[in-house]
Amino acid sequence: MSKVIYKNLNTSPILAVGGAGVWLEDATGKRYLDTCGGVAVSSLGHGHPRIAAAFEREAKKLAWAHAGSFTTAAAEELAERLVAASGGLARAQFLSGGSEVMELAMKIAYQYQCERGLPDKSVFISRRQSYHGSTLGTLSISGNPQRQSVFGRLFPPAEFVSPCYAYRDPQPDESEERYATRLADELDAKIRSLGSENVAAFFAETVVGSTNGAVPAVPGYFRKIKAVCKRHDVLLILDEVMAGMGRTGQLFAYADDGIVPDMVAVGKGLAAGYMPISALLISDQVHSVMARGSGVLGNGQTHVNHPLACAIALEVQQVIVEEDLLAQVRQRGEQLRGWLRESLADLDIVGDVRGRGLFVGVEFVESRATKAPFKGGGAYAAALKQEALQRGLLIYPGSGTVQGTHGNHVLFAPPFITSEGELGQMVERFNAVVRAVAY
Repeated sequence: MSKVIYKNLNTSPILAVGGAGVWLEDATGKRYLDTCGGVAVSSLGHGHPRIAAAFEREAKKLAWAHAGSFTTAAAEELAERLVAASGGLARAQFLSGGSEVMELAMKIAYQYQCERGLPDKSVFISRRQSYHGSTLGTLSISGNPQRQSVFGRLFPPAEFVSPCYAYRDPQPDESEERYATRLADELDAKIRSLGSENVAAFFAETVVGSTNGAVPAVPGYFRKIKAVCKRHDVLLILDEVMAGMGRTGQLFAYADDGIVPDMVAVGKGLAAGYMPISALLISDQVHSVMARGSGVLGNGQTHVNHPLACAIALEVQQVIVEEDLLAQVRQRGEQLRGWLRESLADLDIVGDVRGRGLFVGVEFVESRATKAPFKGGGAYAAALKQEALQRGLLIYPGSGTVQGTHGNHVLFAPPFITSEGELGQMVERFNAVVRAVAY
């Protein structure tokens, strides 16, 4: 029996032994077509020759160096590249995973307020049906009952407002403009009720990922939200751990929303899964206040600015630019959404196909006419996953799509390098999976 602790404590996962491009292979020789990049991680697939060469080159240079005493060329160049592409952010720090950088964002947000002499600005506001990480701090701002699980009594307090969920939540005949205005007014009212002197930051996923399946904001939403935050001296912090680094067809997903936040967290696609690395980018205003104040960042972790991780992430980002993969992401995303809609058009349980770039969600319903949340729950998600595995397909199904308690969806996030033919195979196999699972 394995001595490894798995998420499901009573079953063992498939033993993976290799991968090539968008395919993984298990110990029996069976191959799996990856529709989801694992969990929106493997943006360059497996065995990319340039990344393999970078490992051989960079591993010979430096294993690790303490970030309190040393920096490296790779960390400096990676930060320069990300800052230059951010549209106005100023500094970056690199950690190991998304939960870490979101936790860092929470800490910096409060340290920033304290350094300004405003320690009462300590309340964080987030959105219902969000997910920001698995630490106690990040779970506290994740408005999803499934993810929060039994840990709620351990959380620091947080406040929540409505998500921007265009498929379900607009009122009858409400335009996108009015819907966005209503949500911004809700945030404004929440801040006023708490007192702007008590609110530190507002957190949001630019495109909501795993909790309800690639939900982008309606046009104008984030511009209105940013205006509310600015009016009340509240930081706007975006979570692009899943949606960033090219997944939506832009290096930073917020570029399509016409804003620049005060901070943004990125992660999964930063090194395309070849190394565990994430990043938090912050504005010059936030950095300057702390630099002029205590001059010390109140956070320290072992693998800050890890030399090898930064070098591999840098190579990944160079590949994305030099192979013009963001244009391909946009093209393949249009194809994927169109082919899914076409292939599933006759199934009344398929309510919505949405997303940006190669970040696509399919939401299941009891019927299209009513949009009633699908009643399959976790059992349906598990059945979809098992049927897909039988057919050599990796998918990312979810439950609790609506308010964290009802409904089902599947999230697509295939590698950026996916060919048109491979994309067609993904749609064909997924179509067969949905039709094979009883509902």
